[in-house]
Amino acid sequence: MGEKISVRSFFYHRNNLYCERVKVNEIAKKIGTPLYLYSKNSICNQYKSFKEAFSPLSPLICYSLKANSNLSLLKILKNLGAGADIVSLGELFLALKAGIKPEKIVFAGVGKKEEEIQEAIRKNVYLFNVESSSELRLINKIAVQFKKKVNCNLRINPDIDPGTHQYVATGKKESKFGIAWDKAIEIFKNNALPQIKILGFHVHLGSQILFPEVYESAIKKVLETVKKEKIKLAVFDLGGGFPIEYEKSVPPIKNFARAIIPLLKELKIKIIFEPGRYIIGNSSILVTKILYLKRDFVIVDAGLNDLLRPSLYGAYHRIVPLRKSLEKTFVGNVVGPICESGDFLGKKRRLPVSLKEGDFLAIKGSGAYGFSMSSNYNTRLKLPEILVSKNRYKIIRKREKYEDIIK
Repeated sequence: MGEKISVRSFFYHRNNLYCERVKVNEIAKKIGTPLYLYSKNSICNQYKSFKEAFSPLSPLICYSLKANSNLSLLKILKNLGAGADIVSLGELFLALKAGIKPEKIVFAGVGKKEEEIQEAIRKNVYLFNVESSSELRLINKIAVQFKKKVNCNLRINPDIDPGTHQYVATGKKESKFGIAWDKAIEIFKNNALPQIKILGFHVHLGSQILFPEVYESAIKKVLETVKKEKIKLAVFDLGGGFPIEYEKSVPPIKNFARAIIPLLKELKIKIIFEPGRYIIGNSSILVTKILYLKRDFVIVDAGLNDLLRPSLYGAYHRIVPLRKSLEKTFVGNVVGPICESGDFLGKKRRLPVSLKEGDFLAIKGSGAYGFSMSSNYNTRLKLPEILVSKNRYKIIRKREKYEDIIK
């Protein structure tokens, strides 16, 4: 390419958008759109920044597969030392396939099926984050059959408002997640199930939490209760929810670490974190092509089946052209081809007037809950996923074919 370009994730060089050292426009033309494009450099940097921020706690970092479970990306994280936070048999399969050791896998989820519990015990996962006394009894019943002792954490509902969207707030009393405080204490202190070893508590407050004080409040609430009830903790799982930048700037991860570490460092117990979005969210863009320009609508070839977040809860994703322009702008609505009025990727966005049909746009911050929530709605094919590493790129998931839909 002539001039050497430093390894960064997504940036403009001579008015062209690059992913690391590869021009995004070249990938879009060769592979076709829409497509998901990932930066290996970004994924590694995000994981390392999280690990470094919380290093005084030496935590087990269990990447949350629900954010994005592409096997190639899981292998990258496994090689960095990550464990896995899973919520299904499919995610267990992928975590093990990626080479993540069972002793680094925690199994969460409010509705675990019997066959999922059986397979997880068979594969010797580290622990279950348990959501109810009924689930605990079922795990014990299966553990008796396998003649195995099973580690469990009790997921508590601390009834704390994380100040985020209601769909991703999971620690409030009205949420379906977790066990009520008094019930959790009763279960912990009176556990008589022979094959169950309760190690501690699990708290997951929600996603995109912007204030470190939310974690501080939850931790203090747990520790005060533990002290009052004379409970001996061996494990404390703080879940995830750490924010990334979509529209507005967010506090750096070290701010959260400064609030959390002093409360936990002296406990000398195992600490678990389950970041997903923080690691993968801003490590990807969704590349889409402009099909038509009509009034104030920019109609593109990606839709809500490819990226559901804007339609589902009004999520904001920055939208930029692959070729930067300093010309005049107009305000337009970026919408997809799906037969739904809610099919939009961005409303009232300022875009260059020089945009024309056939040009490409990048939807930023699409790595988390982008491909993983995609569907075949309108019988549309699921997108290819491309991984860039320095000056090379490879397809890590092929574009779906129509034959795949009717298998």
